[in-house]
Amino acid sequence: MREAGIEIDPVATTDILTGFIRNELERTGFKKMVVGLSGGLDSAVSTFLAARALGPEQVHAVLMPYRSSSRASLTDAALVVDALGIGSETVEITAMVEGYRQAAGEMDRLRLGNVMARCRMLVLYDLSAREKGLVLGTSNKTELLLGYGTLHGDMASALNPIGDLYKTQVRQLARHLGVPDAVLSKPPSADLWPDQSDEDELGFSYEDVDRLLALLVDARVSPATAVEKGFSLEMVDRVLKLIVGSQFKRRLPVIAKVSTRSVGWDFRYPRDWNS
Repeated sequence: MREAGIEIDPVATTDILTGFIRNELERTGFKKMVVGLSGGLDSAVSTFLAARALGPEQVHAVLMPYRSSSRASLTDAALVVDALGIGSETVEITAMVEGYRQAAGEMDRLRLGNVMARCRMLVLYDLSAREKGLVLGTSNKTELLLGYGTLHGDMASALNPIGDLYKTQVRQLARHLGVPDAVLSKPPSADLWPDQSDEDELGFSYEDVDRLLALLVDARVSPATAVEKGFSLEMVDRVLKLIVGSQFKRRLPVIAKVSTRSVGWDFRYPRDWNS
């Protein structure tokens, strides 16, 4: 069953997203984007869009392996770099992560994964200062809605061109942009530990959950209607709980309002004053 809202026009979408990158970057006064290139689909698509929008000389990719990272991740990231002709460098994060791990003591793999994600963002923001650029976002709409990401880690960015595209839509766009087949065909994984699988952790495929999210979020149907359309009550309940429970990840810190012009409540658009 093909639900409304899942299929995109890749040509029009590319035009919209490259224009978004150019316009939003111009507003800030910066000219360059820095991106963490993991070897996965989402970072590849964001990088392809940025290179098309700004030119390859204005995009700098950073590969940030940990000691347990898949060798294929580096190989696939290098394919993207070579295909686009962008600048790149590799920053090994093992020493950073292990330094904190030794100081913090025993931790489970979820905490360790969060530390790895935040170390990578530390590197990206530091290098963005060196490059006089901004950090490019790589989180898709599915991940953002389900809270499947690390706050102040892989979810952090200055501009995110793919945050309103579901994972299946990112894949459609990747085919149009010419993302290498090795990246397109690999199973989705955050590569935080060996043999990690996004879909195994979530408990459902991206194709299925994207169809459900398109109903619940975009079409605004009721949970009962989603069940009538063939989704199990268990899946609908779990997805709704994930959406509600991760709302704090999708907003800036909530500021207590005590004045007439509070940041985040009333004072929101200073960038537009001189436009």
